[in-house]
Amino acid sequence: MTRRFDKSRLPSRHVTEGPARAPHRSYYYAMGMTEEEIHQPLVGVATCWNEAAPCNIALSRQAQAVKLGVKAADGSPREFTTITVTDGIAMGHEGMRSSLASREAIADTVELTMRGHCYDALVGLAGCDKSLPGMMMAMVRLNVPSVFIYGGSILPGKAPQVDEIPEDFRTRDLTVQDMFEAVGRHQSGTLSDAALEMLERVACPSAGACGGQFTANTMACVSEAIGLALMNSSGMPAPYESRDQYAEASGQAVMDLLEKNIRARDVVTRKSLENAARVVACTGGSTNAGLHLPAIAHEAGIEFYLDDVCEIFRDTPYFVDLKPGGQFVAKDLYDAGGIPVVMKELRKVGLIHEDCMTATGRSIGEELDRIDREADGRVIYPIDTPITKTGGVVGLKGNLAPEGAIVKVAGISAEDQVFTGPARVFECEEDAFAAVKARDYKEGEVIVIRNEGPAGGPGMREMLATTAALSGQGMGKKVALITDGRFSGATRGFCVGHVGPEAAQGGPIALLRNGDVITIDAVSGSLSVDLSEDELARRRAEWTGPRETIYATGAIWKFAQQVGATYKGAVTHPGGKAEKHQYMDL
Repeated sequence: MTRRFDKSRLPSRHVTEGPARAPHRSYYYAMGMTEEEIHQPLVGVATCWNEAAPCNIALSRQAQAVKLGVKAADGSPREFTTITVTDGIAMGHEGMRSSLASREAIADTVELTMRGHCYDALVGLAGCDKSLPGMMMAMVRLNVPSVFIYGGSILPGKAPQVDEIPEDFRTRDLTVQDMFEAVGRHQSGTLSDAALEMLERVACPSAGACGGQFTANTMACVSEAIGLALMNSSGMPAPYESRDQYAEASGQAVMDLLEKNIRARDVVTRKSLENAARVVACTGGSTNAGLHLPAIAHEAGIEFYLDDVCEIFRDTPYFVDLKPGGQFVAKDLYDAGGIPVVMKELRKVGLIHEDCMTATGRSIGEELDRIDREADGRVIYPIDTPITKTGGVVGLKGNLAPEGAIVKVAGISAEDQVFTGPARVFECEEDAFAAVKARDYKEGEVIVIRNEGPAGGPGMREMLATTAALSGQGMGKKVALITDGRFSGATRGFCVGHVGPEAAQGGPIALLRNGDVITIDAVSGSLSVDLSEDELARRRAEWTGPRETIYATGAIWKFAQQVGATYKGAVTHPGGKAEKHQYMDL
Protein backbone atom coordinates (compact mmCIF):
# COMPACT_ATOMS: atom_id res chain seq x y z
CA MET A 1 0.00 0.00 0.00
CA THR A 2 1.41 3.35 -1.07
CA ARG A 3 2.06 5.77 1.79
CA ARG A 4 1.36 9.43 1.36
CA PHE A 5 3.52 11.90 3.24
CA ASP A 6 2.47 15.45 4.01
CA LYS A 7 5.38 17.44 2.61
CA SER A 8 4.06 20.73 3.96
CA ARG A 9 6.19 20.26 7.06
CA LEU A 10 9.18 18.44 5.54
CA PRO A 11 12.42 20.21 4.52
CA SER A 12 12.18 18.98 0.92
CA ARG A 13 9.11 21.17 0.32
CA HIS A 14 11.60 24.00 -0.17
CA VAL A 15 12.92 22.36 -3.36
CA THR A 16 9.97 20.40 -4.75
CA GLU A 17 6.66 22.11 -3.96
CA GLY A 18 4.86 25.04 -5.58
CA PRO A 19 5.24 27.05 -8.81
CA ALA A 20 8.36 28.87 -7.54
CA ARG A 21 10.24 25.55 -7.42
CA ALA A 22 9.79 24.73 -11.10
CA PRO A 23 13.51 25.40 -11.79
CA HIS A 24 14.45 23.01 -8.98
CA ARG A 25 12.08 20.33 -10.27
CA SER A 26 13.60 20.67 -13.73
CA TYR A 27 16.88 19.49 -12.26
CA TYR A 28 15.20 16.42 -10.82
CA TYR A 29 13.53 15.64 -14.15
CA ALA A 30 16.99 15.97 -15.74
CA MET A 31 18.14 13.07 -13.54
CA GLY A 32 15.30 10.84 -14.65
CA MET A 33 13.02 11.23 -11.66
CA THR A 34 9.29 10.93 -12.15
CA GLU A 35 6.71 13.41 -10.93
CA GLU A 36 5.73 10.98 -8.20
CA GLU A 37 9.33 10.54 -7.06
CA ILE A 38 9.91 14.30 -6.95
CA HIS A 39 6.96 14.78 -4.62
CA GLN A 40 7.91 11.95 -2.28
CA PRO A 41 10.19 12.57 0.72
CA LEU A 42 13.83 12.98 -0.30
CA VAL A 43 16.14 10.72 1.71
CA GLY A 44 19.88 11.33 1.82
CA VAL A 45 21.89 8.12 1.42
CA ALA A 46 25.38 9.13 2.54
CA THR A 47 28.38 6.88 2.12
CA CYS A 48 32.05 7.17 2.89
CA TRP A 49 32.95 5.10 -0.16
CA ASN A 50 36.44 5.46 -1.55
CA GLU A 51 39.35 3.41 -2.84
CA ALA A 52 41.65 4.26 0.06
CA ALA A 53 41.31 0.96 1.88
CA PRO A 54 39.20 -2.22 2.12
CA CYS A 55 37.07 -0.69 4.90
CA ASN A 56 35.18 1.50 2.44
CA ILE A 57 35.33 -0.39 -0.84
CA ALA A 58 32.00 -2.21 -0.42
CA LEU A 59 29.97 0.83 0.65
CA SER A 60 28.87 1.87 -2.84
CA ARG A 61 27.33 -1.56 -3.44
CA GLN A 62 25.54 -1.47 -0.10
CA ALA A 63 24.20 2.02 -0.80
CA GLN A 64 22.33 0.64 -3.81
CA ALA A 65 20.55 -1.80 -1.51
CA VAL A 66 19.64 1.04 0.88
CA LYS A 67 18.11 2.92 -2.07
CA LEU A 68 15.97 -0.09 -2.97
CA GLY A 69 14.62 -0.09 0.58
CA VAL A 70 13.84 3.62 0.52
CA LYS A 71 12.05 3.26 -2.83
CA ALA A 72 10.05 0.26 -1.64
CA ALA A 73 8.80 2.36 1.29
CA ASP A 74 7.70 5.31 -0.88
CA GLY A 75 10.72 7.55 -0.53
CA SER A 76 13.12 8.99 -3.09
CA PRO A 77 16.76 8.21 -2.21
CA ARG A 78 19.45 10.71 -3.13
CA GLU A 79 22.91 9.21 -2.83
CA PHE A 80 25.96 11.30 -1.98
CA THR A 81 29.45 10.62 -0.70
CA THR A 82 31.79 12.21 1.78
CA ILE A 83 35.45 11.74 2.65
CA THR A 84 37.17 9.09 4.70
CA VAL A 85 40.68 9.05 6.10
CA THR A 86 41.50 5.42 6.78
CA ASP A 87 43.69 5.01 9.84
CA GLY A 88 45.42 1.84 8.68
CA ILE A 89 46.85 3.75 5.72
CA ALA A 90 47.41 6.99 7.65
CA MET A 91 49.14 5.22 10.55
CA GLY A 92 52.71 5.95 11.57
CA HIS A 93 53.38 9.11 9.55
CA GLU A 94 52.17 12.68 9.01
CA GLY A 95 48.98 11.44 7.38
CA MET A 96 47.58 10.46 10.77
CA ARG A 97 47.17 14.14 11.62
CA SER A 98 44.26 14.15 9.16
CA SER A 99 42.39 11.35 10.90
CA LEU A 100 40.55 12.98 13.80
CA ALA A 101 40.01 16.15 11.79
CA SER A 102 38.26 13.97 9.20
CA ARG A 103 35.60 13.07 11.76
CA GLU A 104 34.62 16.73 11.93
CA ALA A 105 34.82 17.09 8.15
CA ILE A 106 32.53 14.09 7.65
CA ALA A 107 29.94 15.47 10.07
CA ASP A 108 30.22 18.94 8.51
CA THR A 109 29.95 17.79 4.89
CA VAL A 110 26.99 15.50 5.56
CA GLU A 111 25.28 18.37 7.39
CA LEU A 112 25.97 20.80 4.55
CA THR A 113 24.76 18.38 1.88
CA MET A 114 21.57 17.63 3.79
CA ARG A 115 20.89 21.31 4.47
CA GLY A 116 21.79 22.48 0.97
CA HIS A 117 19.42 20.04 -0.73
CA CYS A 118 16.71 19.96 1.97
CA TYR A 119 16.66 16.20 2.48
CA ASP A 120 14.08 14.87 4.91
CA ALA A 121 15.87 11.87 6.41
CA LEU A 122 19.28 10.22 6.38
CA VAL A 123 20.71 6.74 6.00
CA GLY A 124 24.45 6.81 6.63
CA LEU A 125 26.92 4.10 5.65
CA ALA A 126 30.46 4.12 7.05
CA GLY A 127 33.32 1.66 7.22
CA CYS A 128 36.43 3.06 8.90
CA ASP A 129 37.23 4.44 12.33
CA LYS A 130 36.36 8.16 12.23
CA SER A 131 33.68 7.82 9.58
CA LEU A 132 31.37 5.97 11.97
CA PRO A 133 31.23 8.63 14.72
CA GLY A 134 31.37 11.36 12.07
CA MET A 135 28.26 10.01 10.38
CA MET A 136 26.42 9.52 13.68
CA MET A 137 27.39 13.04 14.77
CA ALA A 138 25.80 14.43 11.60
CA MET A 139 22.59 12.52 12.29
CA VAL A 140 22.32 13.87 15.82
CA ARG A 141 23.34 17.40 14.78
CA LEU A 142 20.65 17.56 12.09
CA ASN A 143 18.13 15.69 14.26
CA VAL A 144 16.43 14.09 11.28
CA PRO A 145 14.98 10.56 11.12
CA SER A 146 18.19 8.57 10.74
CA VAL A 147 19.45 5.01 10.36
CA PHE A 148 23.13 4.10 10.47
CA ILE A 149 24.58 1.02 8.82
CA TYR A 150 28.14 -0.26 9.09
CA GLY A 151 29.99 -1.45 6.00
CA GLY A 152 31.07 -4.61 7.80
CA SER A 153 34.31 -6.15 8.98
CA ILE A 154 37.01 -7.87 6.99
CA LEU A 155 37.32 -11.65 6.96
CA PRO A 156 40.15 -13.05 9.10
CA GLY A 157 43.41 -13.81 7.39
CA LYS A 158 45.22 -17.17 7.45
CA ALA A 159 48.99 -17.58 7.30
CA PRO A 160 50.59 -20.12 4.94
CA GLN A 161 51.53 -23.29 6.78
CA VAL A 162 55.25 -23.03 6.08
CA ASP A 163 58.18 -23.22 8.47
CA GLU A 164 59.39 -19.77 7.46
CA ILE A 165 56.45 -18.26 9.37
CA PRO A 166 56.51 -18.56 13.20
CA GLU A 167 53.98 -21.01 14.62
CA ASP A 168 52.00 -18.40 16.59
CA PHE A 169 51.16 -16.61 13.31
CA ARG A 170 50.21 -19.92 11.64
CA THR A 171 47.80 -20.98 14.40
CA ARG A 172 45.65 -17.84 14.76
CA ASP A 173 43.37 -15.66 12.69
CA LEU A 174 45.24 -12.68 11.33
CA THR A 175 44.29 -9.02 11.32
CA VAL A 176 46.17 -5.88 10.37
CA GLN A 177 47.24 -5.69 14.04
CA ASP A 178 49.39 -8.76 13.40
CA MET A 179 51.09 -6.96 10.54
CA PHE A 180 52.04 -3.99 12.70
CA GLU A 181 53.39 -6.42 15.30
CA ALA A 182 55.17 -8.38 12.57
CA VAL A 183 57.08 -5.19 11.78
CA GLY A 184 58.34 -5.17 15.37
CA ARG A 185 59.44 -8.80 15.06
CA HIS A 186 61.17 -8.03 11.79
CA GLN A 187 63.01 -5.11 13.38
CA SER A 188 64.14 -7.33 16.23
CA GLY A 189 65.44 -9.95 13.79
CA THR A 190 62.95 -12.70 14.71
CA LEU A 191 60.96 -12.55 11.47
CA SER A 192 62.53 -12.86 8.03
CA ASP A 193 61.95 -10.65 5.00
CA ALA A 194 60.26 -13.57 3.24
CA ALA A 195 57.91 -14.25 6.16
CA LEU A 196 56.92 -10.58 6.39
CA GLU A 197 56.16 -10.52 2.66
CA MET A 198 54.05 -13.68 2.89
CA LEU A 199 52.07 -12.36 5.85
CA GLU A 200 51.30 -8.99 4.26
CA ARG A 201 49.70 -10.81 1.32
CA VAL A 202 47.25 -12.82 3.43
CA ALA A 203 46.48 -10.77 6.57
CA CYS A 204 43.61 -8.82 4.96
CA PRO A 205 41.81 -11.15 2.52
CA SER A 206 38.59 -9.24 1.72
CA ALA A 207 36.68 -5.99 1.78
CA GLY A 208 35.80 -4.69 5.24
CA ALA A 209 37.19 -2.87 8.26
CA CYS A 210 39.83 -4.26 10.64
CA GLY A 211 38.57 -7.52 12.10
CA GLY A 212 39.24 -7.19 15.83
CA GLN A 213 37.41 -5.05 18.38
CA PHE A 214 39.36 -2.07 17.15
CA THR A 215 37.78 1.37 16.66
CA ALA A 216 35.63 0.57 13.60
CA ASN A 217 34.03 -2.52 15.10
CA THR A 218 33.75 -0.82 18.49
CA MET A 219 31.81 2.09 17.00
CA ALA A 220 29.75 -0.34 14.90
CA CYS A 221 28.71 -2.02 18.14
CA VAL A 222 27.95 1.45 19.53
CA SER A 223 25.64 2.13 16.58
CA GLU A 224 23.45 -0.81 17.59
CA ALA A 225 23.64 -0.20 21.33
CA ILE A 226 22.83 3.50 20.97
CA GLY A 227 19.85 2.65 18.77
CA LEU A 228 20.80 4.30 15.47
CA ALA A 229 21.35 0.97 13.67
CA LEU A 230 19.12 -2.04 13.25
CA MET A 231 19.84 -4.82 15.73
CA ASN A 232 22.54 -7.23 14.51
CA SER A 233 23.25 -5.09 11.44
CA SER A 234 26.86 -4.42 12.43
CA GLY A 235 27.98 -8.00 12.72
CA MET A 236 28.22 -9.80 9.41
CA PRO A 237 31.44 -9.36 7.42
CA ALA A 238 31.49 -6.96 4.49
CA PRO A 239 31.47 -9.61 1.73
CA TYR A 240 28.34 -11.35 3.04
CA GLU A 241 25.21 -10.92 0.93
CA SER A 242 23.22 -10.52 4.14
CA ARG A 243 24.77 -7.06 4.47
CA ASP A 244 22.70 -6.00 1.47
CA GLN A 245 19.55 -7.33 3.12
CA TYR A 246 20.26 -5.25 6.23
CA ALA A 247 21.01 -2.26 4.01
CA GLU A 248 17.65 -2.61 2.25
CA ALA A 249 15.92 -3.01 5.61
CA SER A 250 17.65 0.16 6.83
CA GLY A 251 16.24 2.08 3.88
CA GLN A 252 12.74 0.90 4.73
CA ALA A 253 13.28 1.61 8.43
CA VAL A 254 14.17 5.26 7.87
CA MET A 255 10.86 5.76 6.05
CA ASP A 256 9.02 4.27 9.02
CA LEU A 257 10.84 6.70 11.32
CA LEU A 258 9.94 9.59 9.02
CA GLU A 259 6.29 8.56 9.04
CA LYS A 260 6.30 8.45 12.86
CA ASN A 261 8.49 11.61 13.15
CA ILE A 262 11.05 9.74 15.27
CA ARG A 263 14.23 11.77 15.02
CA ALA A 264 17.86 11.06 15.90
CA ARG A 265 17.67 12.78 19.31
CA ASP A 266 14.64 10.69 20.23
CA VAL A 267 17.07 7.78 19.89
CA VAL A 268 20.33 9.28 21.17
CA THR A 269 19.71 10.22 24.81
CA ARG A 270 21.74 10.13 28.01
CA LYS A 271 20.42 6.61 28.65
CA SER A 272 21.28 5.32 25.19
CA LEU A 273 24.80 6.77 25.49
CA GLU A 274 25.17 4.83 28.73
CA ASN A 275 24.00 1.68 26.94
CA ALA A 276 26.65 2.26 24.28
CA ALA A 277 29.40 2.74 26.87
CA ARG A 278 28.36 -0.54 28.53
CA VAL A 279 28.81 -2.39 25.26
CA VAL A 280 32.23 -0.84 24.69
CA ALA A 281 33.32 -1.90 28.17
CA CYS A 282 32.07 -5.48 28.07
CA THR A 283 33.59 -6.14 24.63
CA GLY A 284 37.00 -4.66 25.51
CA GLY A 285 36.45 -2.00 22.87
CA SER A 286 38.68 0.79 21.64
CA THR A 287 39.72 3.63 23.93
CA ASN A 288 38.66 5.92 21.08
CA ALA A 289 35.07 5.40 22.22
CA GLY A 290 36.02 7.66 25.14
CA LEU A 291 36.53 10.40 22.55
CA HIS A 292 33.64 9.66 20.19
CA LEU A 293 30.78 9.08 22.66
CA PRO A 294 31.24 12.56 24.21
CA ALA A 295 31.39 14.03 20.69
CA ILE A 296 28.10 12.37 19.68
CA ALA A 297 26.53 13.53 22.96
CA HIS A 298 27.77 17.08 22.29
CA GLU A 299 25.74 17.24 19.08
CA ALA A 300 22.58 16.65 21.13
CA GLY A 301 23.56 19.17 23.81
CA ILE A 302 24.16 16.37 26.33
CA GLU A 303 27.12 16.65 28.73
CA PHE A 304 28.53 13.14 28.62
CA TYR A 305 32.25 13.42 29.11
CA LEU A 306 35.21 11.05 29.50
CA ASP A 307 34.55 10.82 33.25
CA ASP A 308 31.00 9.66 32.61
CA VAL A 309 32.14 7.07 30.08
CA CYS A 310 34.81 5.75 32.44
CA GLU A 311 32.39 5.59 35.37
CA ILE A 312 30.34 3.14 33.33
CA PHE A 313 33.45 1.22 32.30
CA ARG A 314 34.36 0.84 35.97
CA ASP A 315 31.34 -1.25 36.95
CA THR A 316 30.71 -3.16 33.73
CA PRO A 317 31.99 -6.76 33.50
CA TYR A 318 34.24 -7.64 30.57
CA PHE A 319 32.86 -10.84 29.06
CA VAL A 320 33.35 -10.82 25.27
CA ASP A 321 36.70 -12.31 24.21
CA LEU A 322 37.76 -10.22 21.22
CA LYS A 323 41.10 -9.11 19.81
CA PRO A 324 43.32 -7.27 20.53
CA GLY A 325 43.14 -8.33 24.19
CA GLY A 326 41.37 -11.62 23.47
CA GLN A 327 41.23 -14.35 20.87
CA PHE A 328 38.38 -13.73 18.46
CA VAL A 329 37.43 -11.41 15.61
CA ALA A 330 34.21 -9.69 14.55
CA LYS A 331 33.07 -12.62 12.40
CA ASP A 332 33.24 -14.87 15.48
CA LEU A 333 31.09 -12.43 17.46
CA TYR A 334 28.55 -12.40 14.63
CA ASP A 335 28.50 -16.21 14.51
CA ALA A 336 27.89 -16.25 18.29
CA GLY A 337 24.83 -14.00 18.01
CA GLY A 338 26.37 -10.54 17.93
CA ILE A 339 25.54 -7.45 19.95
CA PRO A 340 21.93 -8.50 20.64
CA VAL A 341 23.19 -11.47 22.67
CA VAL A 342 25.76 -9.23 24.40
CA MET A 343 23.05 -6.73 25.37
CA LYS A 344 20.79 -9.55 26.48
CA GLU A 345 23.50 -10.62 28.95
CA LEU A 346 23.82 -7.03 30.22
CA ARG A 347 20.06 -6.91 30.71
CA LYS A 348 20.18 -9.97 32.97
CA VAL A 349 21.95 -7.92 35.63
CA GLY A 350 20.14 -4.64 35.02
CA LEU A 351 22.93 -2.89 33.11
CA ILE A 352 20.82 -1.83 30.10
CA HIS A 353 18.21 0.91 29.88
CA GLU A 354 15.44 -1.00 28.13
CA ASP A 355 13.17 1.95 27.39
CA CYS A 356 15.49 3.57 24.85
CA MET A 357 14.12 4.02 21.33
CA THR A 358 15.80 2.26 18.37
CA ALA A 359 15.87 2.61 14.59
CA THR A 360 12.96 0.18 14.29
CA GLY A 361 10.64 2.39 16.33
CA ARG A 362 10.67 -0.26 19.05
CA SER A 363 12.49 0.02 22.38
CA ILE A 364 15.72 -1.79 23.24
CA GLY A 365 13.74 -4.00 25.61
CA GLU A 366 11.28 -4.94 22.90
CA GLU A 367 14.13 -5.71 20.53
CA LEU A 368 15.89 -7.91 23.09
CA ASP A 369 12.63 -9.79 23.76
CA ARG A 370 12.87 -11.00 20.16
CA ILE A 371 16.32 -12.55 20.68
CA ASP A 372 16.32 -16.23 21.59
CA ARG A 373 20.05 -17.00 21.40
CA GLU A 374 22.20 -17.20 24.53
CA ALA A 375 25.88 -16.66 25.30
CA ASP A 376 28.00 -19.41 23.79
CA GLY A 377 30.57 -19.42 26.62
CA ARG A 378 33.39 -19.20 24.10
CA VAL A 379 33.23 -15.79 22.43
CA ILE A 380 30.47 -14.35 24.64
CA TYR A 381 30.82 -15.50 28.25
CA PRO A 382 27.76 -15.58 30.51
CA ILE A 383 27.74 -12.34 32.48
CA ASP A 384 27.77 -14.19 35.79
CA THR A 385 31.12 -15.78 34.84
CA PRO A 386 32.89 -12.87 33.06
CA ILE A 387 36.50 -12.72 31.95
CA THR A 388 36.98 -9.92 34.49
CA LYS A 389 34.52 -8.18 36.78
CA THR A 390 35.28 -4.69 35.49
CA GLY A 391 35.31 -3.33 31.96
CA GLY A 392 38.07 -3.79 29.42
CA VAL A 393 38.73 -0.03 29.40
CA VAL A 394 39.59 2.07 32.49
CA GLY A 395 39.66 5.80 33.16
CA LEU A 396 42.55 7.36 35.06
CA LYS A 397 43.01 10.66 36.89
CA GLY A 398 45.73 12.21 39.00
CA ASN A 399 48.30 14.97 39.13
CA LEU A 400 49.58 13.91 35.71
CA ALA A 401 46.08 13.89 34.15
CA PRO A 402 43.75 16.32 35.97
CA GLU A 403 41.25 16.10 33.10
CA GLY A 404 41.60 12.35 32.82
CA ALA A 405 43.17 9.67 30.65
CA ILE A 406 42.13 6.25 29.41
CA VAL A 407 43.72 2.80 29.15
CA LYS A 408 42.55 -0.51 27.69
CA VAL A 409 43.16 -3.34 30.17
CA ALA A 410 41.35 -6.13 28.31
CA GLY A 411 43.74 -9.07 28.22
CA ILE A 412 46.02 -7.58 30.90
CA SER A 413 46.16 -9.49 34.19
CA ALA A 414 45.33 -7.64 37.41
CA GLU A 415 48.93 -7.83 38.64
CA ASP A 416 50.11 -6.15 35.43
CA GLN A 417 47.66 -3.25 35.79
CA VAL A 418 49.96 -1.29 38.10
CA PHE A 419 53.24 0.03 36.71
CA THR A 420 55.83 2.36 38.24
CA GLY A 421 58.92 3.49 36.39
CA PRO A 422 61.11 6.38 35.31
CA ALA A 423 59.91 8.56 32.46
CA ARG A 424 61.57 8.44 29.06
CA VAL A 425 60.26 11.58 27.37
CA PHE A 426 59.84 12.07 23.61
CA GLU A 427 58.54 15.22 21.95
CA CYS A 428 56.69 13.40 19.15
CA GLU A 429 55.83 9.93 17.89
CA GLU A 430 58.63 9.81 15.30
CA ASP A 431 61.29 10.26 18.00
CA ALA A 432 59.71 7.52 20.10
CA PHE A 433 59.39 5.11 17.16
CA ALA A 434 63.01 5.67 16.18
CA ALA A 435 64.12 4.88 19.74
CA VAL A 436 61.99 1.75 19.85
CA LYS A 437 63.27 0.62 16.45
CA ALA A 438 66.86 1.10 17.67
CA ARG A 439 66.02 -0.59 21.03
CA ASP A 440 67.15 2.67 22.63
CA TYR A 441 65.00 2.31 25.74
CA LYS A 442 65.09 0.22 28.89
CA GLU A 443 62.83 -2.34 30.46
CA GLY A 444 60.81 -0.78 33.29
CA GLU A 445 60.60 2.68 31.73
CA VAL A 446 57.43 4.66 31.10
CA ILE A 447 57.70 5.98 27.56
CA VAL A 448 56.11 9.45 27.33
CA ILE A 449 55.03 10.79 23.93
CA ARG A 450 53.78 14.36 24.18
CA ASN A 451 52.77 17.16 21.81
CA GLU A 452 50.44 14.74 20.04
CA GLY A 453 47.14 16.09 21.39
CA PRO A 454 44.29 17.45 19.25
CA ALA A 455 45.64 21.03 19.17
CA GLY A 456 49.33 20.45 19.80
CA GLY A 457 49.91 17.60 17.37
CA PRO A 458 47.96 18.87 15.67
CA GLY A 459 45.44 16.13 15.00
CA MET A 460 45.81 13.71 17.95
CA ARG A 461 47.58 10.93 16.11
CA GLU A 462 47.33 7.26 17.02
CA MET A 463 50.48 5.49 18.18
CA LEU A 464 49.91 1.99 16.78
CA ALA A 465 53.22 1.81 14.94
CA THR A 466 55.14 2.42 18.18
CA THR A 467 53.01 0.22 20.44
CA ALA A 468 52.91 -2.61 17.91
CA ALA A 469 56.69 -2.45 17.53
CA LEU A 470 57.03 -2.77 21.32
CA SER A 471 54.72 -5.78 21.33
CA GLY A 472 56.57 -7.29 18.40
CA GLN A 473 59.83 -6.92 20.35
CA GLY A 474 58.28 -8.77 23.29
CA MET A 475 58.32 -5.64 25.45
CA GLY A 476 54.56 -5.01 25.66
CA LYS A 477 54.47 -5.92 29.36
CA LYS A 478 57.96 -4.69 30.24
CA VAL A 479 57.42 -1.01 29.51
CA ALA A 480 54.42 1.29 29.74
CA LEU A 481 53.52 4.20 27.49
CA ILE A 482 51.55 7.42 28.05
CA THR A 483 50.60 10.11 25.57
CA ASP A 484 48.32 13.09 25.06
CA GLY A 485 47.61 11.51 21.67
CA ARG A 486 45.50 8.45 20.94
CA PHE A 487 45.89 4.74 20.41
CA SER A 488 44.48 2.56 17.72
CA GLY A 489 41.80 0.13 18.85
CA ALA A 490 44.34 -2.51 17.82
CA THR A 491 46.87 -1.38 20.44
CA ARG A 492 47.99 -3.94 23.01
CA GLY A 493 50.04 -3.44 26.16
CA PHE A 494 49.83 -1.01 29.06
CA CYS A 495 49.27 2.14 27.02
CA VAL A 496 47.59 5.27 28.39
CA GLY A 497 46.11 7.80 25.98
CA HIS A 498 44.05 11.00 26.00
CA VAL A 499 46.13 12.49 28.85
CA GLY A 500 44.58 15.86 29.56
CA PRO A 501 45.20 18.70 29.53
CA GLU A 502 47.46 18.06 26.57
CA ALA A 503 51.02 19.38 26.47
CA ALA A 504 50.13 22.26 24.16
CA GLN A 505 47.71 23.54 26.79
CA GLY A 506 50.33 23.42 29.53
CA GLY A 507 49.12 20.16 31.03
CA PRO A 508 51.42 18.37 33.49
CA ILE A 509 52.59 16.04 30.70
CA ALA A 510 54.37 19.10 29.22
CA LEU A 511 56.41 19.45 32.43
CA LEU A 512 57.81 15.92 32.63
CA ARG A 513 61.55 15.25 32.44
CA ASN A 514 63.53 12.08 31.93
CA GLY A 515 63.73 10.12 35.14
CA ASP A 516 60.56 11.47 36.78
CA VAL A 517 58.87 8.51 38.46
CA ILE A 518 55.41 7.82 37.03
CA THR A 519 52.82 5.44 38.46
CA ILE A 520 49.97 4.07 36.37
CA ASP A 521 47.40 2.27 38.52
CA ALA A 522 44.48 0.93 36.50
CA VAL A 523 43.12 -0.84 39.58
CA SER A 524 42.55 2.38 41.54
CA GLY A 525 42.20 4.53 38.40
CA SER A 526 45.13 6.89 38.96
CA LEU A 527 47.93 8.39 36.89
CA SER A 528 50.50 10.30 38.87
CA VAL A 529 54.06 11.57 38.85
CA ASP A 530 56.16 11.68 42.01
CA LEU A 531 56.55 15.44 42.04
CA SER A 532 55.29 17.94 44.59
CA GLU A 533 52.83 20.66 43.68
CA ASP A 534 55.59 23.19 44.34
CA GLU A 535 57.90 21.47 41.86
CA LEU A 536 55.18 21.25 39.23
CA ALA A 537 54.42 24.95 39.77
CA ARG A 538 58.10 25.84 39.42
CA ARG A 539 58.36 23.91 36.16
CA ARG A 540 55.15 25.48 34.87
CA ALA A 541 56.61 28.94 35.48
CA GLU A 542 59.65 27.91 33.41
CA TRP A 543 57.59 26.38 30.58
CA THR A 544 58.10 28.33 27.37
CA GLY A 545 54.81 27.44 25.73
CA PRO A 546 53.63 24.94 23.14
CA ARG A 547 55.94 23.54 20.50
CA GLU A 548 55.61 25.27 17.16
CA THR A 549 54.31 23.00 14.40
CA ILE A 550 54.68 23.09 10.63
CA TYR A 551 50.90 23.45 10.19
CA ALA A 552 50.29 27.18 9.76
CA THR A 553 47.46 27.00 7.23
CA GLY A 554 44.87 24.66 5.79
CA ALA A 555 42.44 22.16 7.28
CA ILE A 556 44.75 20.80 9.97
CA TRP A 557 45.61 24.33 11.16
CA LYS A 558 41.90 25.16 11.22
CA PHE A 559 41.19 22.03 13.29
CA ALA A 560 43.95 22.96 15.76
CA GLN A 561 42.47 26.46 16.21
CA GLN A 562 38.94 25.20 16.85
CA VAL A 563 39.36 21.93 18.73
CA GLY A 564 38.37 21.70 22.38
CA ALA A 565 39.44 19.54 25.29
CA THR A 566 39.97 15.82 24.79
CA TYR A 567 37.74 14.86 27.72
CA LYS A 568 34.82 16.65 26.04
CA GLY A 569 35.36 14.74 22.79
CA ALA A 570 37.80 17.06 20.95
CA VAL A 571 34.89 18.83 19.26
CA THR A 572 35.09 21.95 17.12
CA HIS A 573 31.80 23.82 17.53
CA PRO A 574 29.43 24.80 20.37
CA GLY A 575 27.08 21.86 19.88
CA GLY A 576 23.42 21.26 20.57
CA LYS A 577 23.26 23.48 23.64
CA ALA A 578 23.93 26.59 21.58
CA GLU A 579 21.34 25.91 18.87
CA LYS A 580 18.81 28.59 17.90
CA HIS A 581 16.87 26.43 15.44
CA GLN A 582 16.18 22.84 14.39
CA TYR A 583 16.94 22.02 10.76
CA MET A 584 13.77 19.94 10.33
CA ASP A 585 11.60 22.82 11.51
CA LEU A 586 12.94 25.59 9.27
